[in-house]
Amino acid sequence: MWPNIIQNAKDGELDAIETCIFWDRHEPVRRAYDFSGNLDFIKFLKLIQDVGLFVILRIGPYVCAEWNYGGFPLWLHNIPGIVLRTDNPIYKNEMQVFTTKIVNMAKEAKLFASQGGPIILS
Repeated sequence: MWPNIIQNAKDGELDAIETCIFWDRHEPVRRAYDFSGNLDFIKFLKLIQDVGLFVILRIGPYVCAEWNYGGFPLWLHNIPGIVLRTDNPIYKNEMQVFTTKIVNMAKEAKLFASQGGPIILS
């Protein structure tokens, strides 16, 4: 499905595809990550790269996108002392762990524009 849709975007003269990384889908349980099947965002970004389009990558942590809880994993509520979407150090630590993992995966795959990849904004 995705290769055809991405090619149609290219044929329609789009320059970039914007996509979200939903924290709740990729880390449904604290520190237990899932990047299999349809959650393999690296594969998806490489499909976009293969047709010559750019990527705007919305890592979040809160991506809204009419998504339940804005993409936050529900387990965040169980962390004592956490206050979401604030300068709360507990929240910022959890957010940093997840976003760092995503950024490092994209770096390892050489997907940022500075590495010759398609990600022009994240």
